[in-house]
Amino acid sequence: MRGPSLRRWAAIGLGLYLTAVVVVLLAPVSYAQIVGWITERVHALIGGAPFGAGWIEFSANIAIFVPLGFLLTALFRRHWLGVVIALTMSAAAEGIQGLIPSREASVRDIVANTLGAALGAFVAWMIIGARERSRSGPTDPEAP
Repeated sequence: MRGPSLRRWAAIGLGLYLTAVVVVLLAPVSYAQIVGWITERVHALIGGAPFGAGWIEFSANIAIFVPLGFLLTALFRRHWLGVVIALTMSAAAEGIQGLIPSREASVRDIVANTLGAALGAFVAWMIIGARERSRSGPTDPEAP
């Protein structure tokens, strides 16, 4: 008996991921304070300030959207679709954030989010391709 498919796991993971994103998006929390705290820790760790708070936030936005690109690609089996959906969701999220007094919308965030989703989509695309190649068996380069 086969276990749950990759698509089923992707759908479950996507549901959990989207729930977490909605909670974070709508939480009346000052993310500037969180980014400031992380920036202080990074500066203390590396002994200087080569990475400012803007780069920390940009990197965090990339990391947060990697799972979305991965899960959408695993679910729909189209890497470009995962990136397009993530871009659309990111733009919508930034629009919503512009309506929340403690939050600030940013085109830079949309760029970082889309980069993260593209990275996740690329990883999923590579894994799916490897799985499909292993299922089809070895190919003979000498075959006509």
